[in-house]
Amino acid sequence: MKKAELADEQLVKIYQDTNADDSFEMLYNRYVGKVYQKCLSITKDSESAHDYTQDIFIKVFSKLDTFQNRSAFSTWLYSVSHHYCLDQLRLNKRMTTESLSDEITNNLSEPDANVSVDNQMQTLERVMSDLSEDEVKLLRLKHEQGLSIREISLQYSISESAVKMRLKRTRDKLQELYIHYY
Repeated sequence: MKKAELADEQLVKIYQDTNADDSFEMLYNRYVGKVYQKCLSITKDSESAHDYTQDIFIKVFSKLDTFQNRSAFSTWLYSVSHHYCLDQLRLNKRMTTESLSDEITNNLSEPDANVSVDNQMQTLERVMSDLSEDEVKLLRLKHEQGLSIREISLQYSISESAVKMRLKRTRDKLQELYIHYY
């Protein structure tokens, strides 16, 4: 019997026992279209659905050793897909992704009578020196060079949701450092 004729659970077992990449590849080829369609039906966005599909298969690949045949492989895969998409949508709703905090922006655009714009810019530069090189680079790519989330995700080889999360965390950190300085 050829591997292509094996049931999903048999391919999973072979992969768990031997780490045979072709077994996982067969599972991937069987389900990539269906997982994409599942993601698309939830996100209503083809780019997000594509990114989520790749993220889901990476997750499944790393967790395949935990699959215990309590349900069909397809049921398990669709459950992982469904929950992953919903988690990403919830996460994206909570994040603000496009602007620095209003407080920092207002402080920079409406200077105190006692603090000049030059002093504020110097403070911002000092505060940015407390960020890691990667955090500064990410902010500069987005806010100085005007790259889109998609362009940054391609440059870093990570999902768009990961870029958004990193940007949010970096902006939050920058805001906290800036507020502490004043």
